[in-house]
Amino acid sequence: MTTRARGWGGTTLSAALLLAGGLALAAPAQAAEMDVEVMAGACTFCHGTDGNGVGAAIPSISGLPVEQFEYMMTSYQEDANPSTVMGRIARGYTDDQITALAEYFGSKPFERLPQPWINVAMIPEGKELAAEYCESCHENEGREGEGVGILAGQKLYYMEFSVDDFLNEHREMERRQARKFRDLMDAQGREGFTKILNYYASVN
Repeated sequence: MTTRARGWGGTTLSAALLLAGGLALAAPAQAAEMDVEVMAGACTFCHGTDGNGVGAAIPSISGLPVEQFEYMMTSYQEDANPSTVMGRIARGYTDDQITALAEYFGSKPFERLPQPWINVAMIPEGKELAAEYCESCHENEGREGEGVGILAGQKLYYMEFSVDDFLNEHREMERRQARKFRDLMDAQGREGFTKILNYYASVN
């Protein structure tokens, strides 16, 4: 009886230790997940639930490629990207925290919400211009592209502000982008950009 009791008790103790060890290993992962959700919660005040903003000028940040999210946050930290509050906010995060946020929001679906301020009359010509000047980088009607942000369904006024920053040399452009911007400006003027952005904002 004693031997059986000890054997059964030993098995139970071993199982308990294994269970406790498993919980101990799981705890850091769960804590990390909770930390990311807490950090992400601060972003949703402006960028909406799961990063899908509802305003006209605040961008949706869900579904972005991780490297694009990281690049944007780093550019805010370094004041390479003009902003009202994002520079101060971005400097409050470490590189690891930014990567965690990038992965979190990157896993959320990008929802294309209605934008009643779009000028629908500009969409047909904007689509043609986008195919000529933008599609080589912003593929699949702006839904994807390596190293670039999502344009399809992005907030119109945010995209207009971003283009203004590039045109006014407040943000640096890579060589290919600078050439495309220059060619579009020479051929169509500022209205060409407006038509393209109204088109991309309308894409579902």
